[in-house]
Amino acid sequence: MKILIISCSTGGGHNACAKYILEELKNNNIEAEFKDFYDIVNKKAKKLSEKLYLSTLNGNGKIFKVVYKLGELYSKTKLKSPVYSVNKLHKKKLYNYIIQNKIDLVITTHIFPALTLTAIKKVPFLLVATDYTACPFMEEANPNYYVIQNGIEKDFINKGIDEKKLLKTGIPVSSNFIKNAKDIRYNLNIDKEKTILIMLGSMGFGNINKIVNNLLEIDNTKIIIVTGSNKELYNKLKKIKNKKLITLGYVHNMNDLIYSSDIVVSKPGGLSSTEIASINKPLIHAFAIPGIETINTNFFYNHKMSIKCDNENEIIQNIIKLLNDNKLQKEMIKSQSKIINKNSASDLVKFIKSNFDK
Repeated sequence: MKILIISCSTGGGHNACAKYILEELKNNNIEAEFKDFYDIVNKKAKKLSEKLYLSTLNGNGKIFKVVYKLGELYSKTKLKSPVYSVNKLHKKKLYNYIIQNKIDLVITTHIFPALTLTAIKKVPFLLVATDYTACPFMEEANPNYYVIQNGIEKDFINKGIDEKKLLKTGIPVSSNFIKNAKDIRYNLNIDKEKTILIMLGSMGFGNINKIVNNLLEIDNTKIIIVTGSNKELYNKLKKIKNKKLITLGYVHNMNDLIYSSDIVVSKPGGLSSTEIASINKPLIHAFAIPGIETINTNFFYNHKMSIKCDNENEIIQNIIKLLNDNKLQKEMIKSQSKIINKNSASDLVKFIKSNFDK
C-alpha cells in the first residue's frame, strides 16, 4: 500500500498534523509521502494562498472572522460554493499525479485538496479535521471517512454528514512527539523555578511587553517565549535583558519545551492545543482569532482542559492563579487525560491497516 498525504500552507497546524501522520505510517513500515497541494497542482498559487491567509489575520483576525462567517452562511445554502468550484479546477493534475505515482490512499489535513479529491470521485481518501469543529465547506467533501475529535460529531451531523463516516480517533499527534518529550530544564539553566512557556505563534498576540514585564516581577519563575518565524518579535524580546526570560525563535523540540514547563500559554490552534494536552500541561488559551480558534477555546474551556483569556490583564492574573493552585492544575490535567487521545495517530494507522491495506 502506498499513501499520499496532502496539506496546504495556510496555518502551520495542517502541515504539522500531516507530518505526524507520515511519521506514524513510516513507523509502521507503510510506504507514504507528504506533498503540499499546490506543489502538485499549481506552484504559482502557493505563495498567493499563503499571502491571502495571512492577510485575513491582520487587525486581530477581524477579516478572518468575516470570511469564516461568510463560509458558514454559504454552507447553509446547500449550494456548491465558489471554494468547491475553484478547487475542482485542479482535479486533472491531482488525479494524474495519483495515477503516475500509484497511490492507493490519500489523506488530507486541509479542505482544499479534499474538495479536489471529491471532484475526482475515483480516489479513496480520508479528511482529517485539525480543529474542534466542522469547518465551513466540510459538508461539500465526500471522503471515505472524516477523522475527528470525539465529542464534536454533532457539528458534522448537523451539516448533513453521515455519522458512519466519522472516525473519532482524535486530532493526530505522533506517538514520538509524546513519548520522546524530555526534561531540558538543565540545558536552559532552569533549576527549581516555576516555568511559564508562552507559545506566541508567528503572528504573536497582544501587548507582549506588558505581559512579560508583569511576569518578570513574580518571584522564583522563568519565562520561555517561543516566537516562531516572527523575527521582528524575536529581536524585540531579545532586547529585554533579564536572566528570568528565555527567548527562542523557531524550534524543533516543542515537545521538550512543553514537557519542561509548569504552565503553557498558547494561541488556541487545534493542533498546538492537542500537543499541549497530550503532554498534560496546565493550559491558558489567549487571544483567540474569531471563528475556529474561538470554537477550539470553548471546547477546551467547557471540558475543563484550559483557561481562556481575552486580554493582557486576564493572562497575567490567570498565570499567577494557576501557578498557586495545584488543585486546579491537577483537575485540568485529569480532564486532558480523559478527553485527548494520546494514541490518536497510532489508532488512525491501525484503522488504515485494517480497512485499506490490500
